[in-house]
Amino acid sequence: MVEIIMAAYDGEKYIKQQIESIMKNTYEDKHLVIYDDTKGEQTSTAMTDILDSMREKYGDKITYRKNTENKGCTRNFLEGLQDSFAEYIMFSDQDDYWNKDKIELTLGKMKELENIYGKDTPLVVFTDATVVDSSLNLIHLSFHQSNHLRTNKLDLAHLLMENKLIGCTMMMNQALKDKIIAIPKNARVHDWWIALVASAFGKIGYLENATILYRQHEDNVIGHQEYGSYIKRRLANLKSQREVIYDNMRQAEEFLEMYHTYLTKQQNMLIRRFATLKDRNWFYRRYAILRYGYKKSGLPRNIGLFLVI
Repeated sequence: MVEIIMAAYDGEKYIKQQIESIMKNTYEDKHLVIYDDTKGEQTSTAMTDILDSMREKYGDKITYRKNTENKGCTRNFLEGLQDSFAEYIMFSDQDDYWNKDKIELTLGKMKELENIYGKDTPLVVFTDATVVDSSLNLIHLSFHQSNHLRTNKLDLAHLLMENKLIGCTMMMNQALKDKIIAIPKNARVHDWWIALVASAFGKIGYLENATILYRQHEDNVIGHQEYGSYIKRRLANLKSQREVIYDNMRQAEEFLEMYHTYLTKQQNMLIRRFATLKDRNWFYRRYAILRYGYKKSGLPRNIGLFLVI
């Protein structure tokens, strides 16, 4: 079975359309669990009516759980993951739209990896996404191309510095889920943390197909950014970008604390060097980026990295 974990928060505007797109996927053996993170008792009547109608329509294919406290996006997804015992697990945002063959295509790629590496190997598959506006009108055919992200650079060193995985396109197997041994405090986002675990202990597969319409609107927590504007904004505020890089290092430090006994000696050294870069001198930081491969995608991003590190 494939279980889909959806994190919801004030989701009445788009959630019905998203649930319908998931339920209409060609793959039948699926179950959707919605974790509603709306604060306290503030879940709207409209949201309640939508969820009631969806559960009435699709029966036990949908489970709804109201969080007793506000957890935030990352914790909501990762704690939902801890509750799952499905063979394969996917994540869903409340506001996207899934292509009807998304599950089938992603599972096909997962099966390819399992045939090569075995089911006991921690595996994750992610895909591209079509970027659309709030009304599902096309913005860009490829999220990864429009953001100039190098999806072939999925080794641990690159992923310590930059995430390429889009959580709402991911599928993982139970072997990878079992490696998520605790909920981190310093994870940048849930998909980045999972990418680090997969890179350290298993394998990551990429499917070039765009399997979702990745909706962009004013309430997105994380989303698509026009590449030129992205570069200009970061160069205009180098101090804030330095703090972002330091957040990456704090994430790496916690990853090392949590997994150091399971990592190889080489992996421990690689992560420790990255986590402690902020404590090293100007020359060493730049040397280490080049020597050990702590790089971003493309020349403009790496020029910016060398300016702020």
